Amino acid sequence: MNLENIAKKLDVYERLMRLDKPIGILLLLWPTLWALWLASRGIPDWITLLIFVTGAVLMRSAGCVMNDIADSKFDGFVERTKNRPLATKEVSLKEAYLLAASLCLVAFALVLLFNKTTILLSFAALFLAATYPFTKRFLAIPQAYLGVAFGFGIPMAFAAVNDYIPPVAWVLLAANVFWAMAYDTEYAMVDRDDDLKIGIKSSAIFFGKYDVIAVMICYAIMLGLLVYVGKFMGYGKYYFIGLGSALVLVCRQYVLIKDCNKTYCFKAFLHNNWIGLVIFIGLAIEYYIIR
Repeated sequence: MNLENIAKKLDVYERLMRLDKPIGILLLLWPTLWALWLASRGIPDWITLLIFVTGAVLMRSAGCVMNDIADSKFDGFVERTKNRPLATKEVSLKEAYLLAASLCLVAFALVLLFNKTTILLSFAALFLAATYPFTKRFLAIPQAYLGVAFGFGIPMAFAAVNDYIPPVAWVLLAANVFWAMAYDTEYAMVDRDDDLKIGIKSSAIFFGKYDVIAVMICYAIMLGLLVYVGKFMGYGKYYFIGLGSALVLVCRQYVLIKDCNKTYCFKAFLHNNWIGLVIFIGLAIEYYIIR
């Protein structure tokens, strides 16, 4: 295989892992970073931080490959996904399986550097990542399952830092579930017509004409749970300024999705990166000031 063919194949793998679209990595990473900063009282070990960031990239990439494997018979019929590598036959199912397995093995090798609790949790994380794509066949709101999968770095972060999982970690995970339901419903609103044709379930279909208000309720519950976390941990104004900034961005989300325009719904989905960021900044400054 010459260099040109190798470059083309690497490009295909990059698109299969969605490395050209990093929004998923960021939405997986922000709640993990919230948990790391909270668990370590604002002073995470840099090796631990590097492992979790790398793990987020690897597992999100593996999740994308597994998702495309599960949806390989459907993606060709959906406008937004019809050009994905498996749908266009640029890569074989065998290659996709091997790639997903390789990514998971590298991620697991990194987890082995942690304690037994974290290692055991990694099996649950892998199960969630591997099974999520299939929940779209039978769960009315698969976005809730996605929220657990995308938030499982939270209990893993607490376990890695402290070797136990306090109750506040599960509150943080619950907040992430509602956040994922909000942003992935916006995402699903883009595909609703295609999903109805091929029989895929989503929260956008489940909520129907109440989709916008459902998204806003999910955001409200998410922020409410994060307020509880702040009160429970005794945080000061900087943390709550971060949450206030997130609330402003949520209001912007409403402006974008209120008319259910597909272009603006997708734009709203992408803007969730900034919500995760401002919450993290508030949390990080809070601990910086405390120190």
